[in-house]
Amino acid sequence: MANEHVLVVDDEEDILKLVAYNLGKNGCRVSCVASGEEAIKAARKDLPDLVVLDLMLPGADGFAVCRALKGDPRTAGIPIVILSARGEEADIVAALELGADDYVTKPFSPRVLVARVRAVLRRKAEPPPAEASPLSIRGLTIDPGRHAVTSGGRPVELTSTEFRLLHLLARRPGWVFTRNRIIDAVRGEDCAVTDRSVDVHVAGLRRKLGAAGKRIETIRGVGYRFEE
Repeated sequence: MANEHVLVVDDEEDILKLVAYNLGKNGCRVSCVASGEEAIKAARKDLPDLVVLDLMLPGADGFAVCRALKGDPRTAGIPIVILSARGEEADIVAALELGADDYVTKPFSPRVLVARVRAVLRRKAEPPPAEASPLSIRGLTIDPGRHAVTSGGRPVELTSTEFRLLHLLARRPGWVFTRNRIIDAVRGEDCAVTDRSVDVHVAGLRRKLGAAGKRIETIRGVGYRFEE
């Protein structure tokens, strides 16, 4: 994480100092602000590589900051890691729906937070894979051009919805996709996908993939991700 600029947003001075110290110790350049309005202004003035964002802030809360940053083309690509005492499923889902990349609840381990930040920055640095490029992940091969999947050298017959679902998850290992985001990505003219049916498609996909299906992880109350 050497030299990456991280903007930390929290109204508790002790939290700001703790996070700044641990990120700085790992080579980051850290800026700190204590309100949502300051966060938006600071992010637009000096674009950070990542934002660590509390939800409960004076004035504009963390959700408002997410909307503002993700709605501005200049800041839309900045990853956001939520750091909040609000650990309810509804809050996690809402933050991810607004474009947050990860969610850490308070009280937290500084080492875990640094590891999460490191993982998000690493994914950001990786060039996005071409949509049509074949993927090969530990014995699992996905070829969008041929619409073909093999697992351990064995062909796997998938429906078009199952194929799009697998390709979506496998392109971004470690990324959490909410059910609504999955619906938006895999919906096609030949299939009807509802919130509950996503679970059915995932179950069928896991069954067809056999042992490789275990790499599709359930994030309880949120959605799914492909094993990193």
